[in-house]
Amino acid sequence: MTEELLHLTEEPLWEAARRAGTYEMSTRGRTLREEGFIHCSLPHQLPAVARALYGSDDEGLVVLVIDAARLGSPVRYEAMEPGGEEFPHLYGPLPADAVVEVRTWAARSARTVRGEGGAR
Repeated sequence: MTEELLHLTEEPLWEAARRAGTYEMSTRGRTLREEGFIHCSLPHQLPAVARALYGSDDEGLVVLVIDAARLGSPVRYEAMEPGGEEFPHLYGPLPADAVVEVRTWAARSARTVRGEGGAR
């Protein structure tokens, strides 16, 4: 069984990408073009990622649940520093239809807000 592939982002960025059909933000304030890949996480990594990127300013964040089988670009697991924890990196744009679920982010829990298929 494959673990969920996740990406944390701001809801307005996801909504714009959903309308455009493609998501191209890498991480907070950086695009795919600038970074070379889209930062993703596994479920157990997401709380630390949220703290590192957003601190207590986590209002309006959503978690994109990605179906890796729908991606047109490779996902590589890489550490940001030698010997560090490996994170999934998507080396290309994220098609909106590869996002099968969108969850609101809350530090204590993430609940589903939208269903499958280019999740809204």
